[in-house]
Amino acid sequence: MIITGGSSGIGKATTEMFAKNNYRVYELSRHGESSEGITHIDCDVTKPEDCKAAVSQVMTECGMIDLLISNAGMGISGAVEFTELSEVKRQFDVNFFGALNIAHAVLPHMRERRSGRIIFVSSMMAAFSLPFQAFYSASKSAINSLALAMRNELAPFGIEVCSLMPGDVKTGFTDARKKNMVGSDIYTHMEKAVSTMEHDEQHGITPERMARKLLSLAKAKHPDAVCTVGWQYKLFLFLGRLVPTTLAYKIVGKMY
Repeated sequence: MIITGGSSGIGKATTEMFAKNNYRVYELSRHGESSEGITHIDCDVTKPEDCKAAVSQVMTECGMIDLLISNAGMGISGAVEFTELSEVKRQFDVNFFGALNIAHAVLPHMRERRSGRIIFVSSMMAAFSLPFQAFYSASKSAINSLALAMRNELAPFGIEVCSLMPGDVKTGFTDARKKNMVGSDIYTHMEKAVSTMEHDEQHGITPERMARKLLSLAKAKHPDAVCTVGWQYKLFLFLGRLVPTTLAYKIVGKMY
């Protein structure tokens, strides 16, 4: 199996979980390292040539790819009005086009073999866009749309696709987020909104719990198309389908 962004956070916990469960794990990232049961390959997912070279190495050594977990991602925060276009493009280059690049690299091999599974790691922000997280939310919404379209496109070839939407998870992702506070004198509620979100993250579930969910999705006979972890997030998704969008986002606005 291949996992992108496996050098830290959810990705690292997942590589270790799968290795312990006797999977042959290939971890693709820019800063990882190999360990028992885990082979690291240097790969920048924003570069299609890196993804193709990494997949070629896996095919040479294993002859097949049965599972891809597309997990690599990064985050920015800030007001839409004051976010530079270059930062927005970087957000999408990693979160969306990075996922697309690795999918492009593995699909010919899965399709030829007529089997395989792709799990995209999305976010609850794909379902509920948060203020001052517009572009991260948009990139993850795009991931969900990609996964759902691919699910039907690839079904005739025996390839299953699903998307997992984590909620708040306690990892180094919070500290790594690139925060843009330009315009905070105008958007006076920005600092409170970002601080509230980061507080929730640092009191969130463990990456090991997310890893267990990914393992269950990998083993499931027919995984749900889109899912999350934790009763509270499942409740949010359920209520989001019942409550009018205007009311739902009024509640989100009061929370942040």
